[in-house]
Amino acid sequence: MAWETDITTIVRYLISDVDSGSFKYADSRLQTTILVAATFVNNAVNFNNEYTISLGSSTLSPDPTDTATKEDSFVTLTALKTACILIGGEIRLESGNAISIKDGPSAIDLRGVSVTLAALHKDLCAKYDAAVLDYAAGRSIVGHAVLTPFSPGSDNVRRTHSNDDRRGGYFY
Repeated sequence: MAWETDITTIVRYLISDVDSGSFKYADSRLQTTILVAATFVNNAVNFNNEYTISLGSSTLSPDPTDTATKEDSFVTLTALKTACILIGGEIRLESGNAISIKDGPSAIDLRGVSVTLAALHKDLCAKYDAAVLDYAAGRSIVGHAVLTPFSPGSDNVRRTHSNDDRRGGYFY
């Protein structure tokens, strides 16, 4: 099944676990977490395909990466949710190690590790939440943008600034 390799690779890059000689997470653990995340995503958003997710047998059908049933939004949202779940777990582990020791002029401070992970967790989860809203609002493909020649602020700029200012230059 292609979802097992494709989504696992995306998640590895999101959590920066890409050194093949020393993966922090085994593929089986990532795939189980992907299925857990897919369950949450499937309940949060209505997709074109109806997905059946089984944690017991480690299956996801239809395969969202297969060309016949390809759904990039499901893959993207599931990968983001998986990364959010994994980094949340890392925060719980590292918060127990957040200590500060001072002995005379020497000091060891490990509190910054959990703070950095918390910032990453907040960022990943905010991206997931924004992507869910974007998809639900317009059923658009997450990660794609629609570019148009009109920008709401451009009309105001055109009315308040001319192309040539008093210095002889141009505003763009």
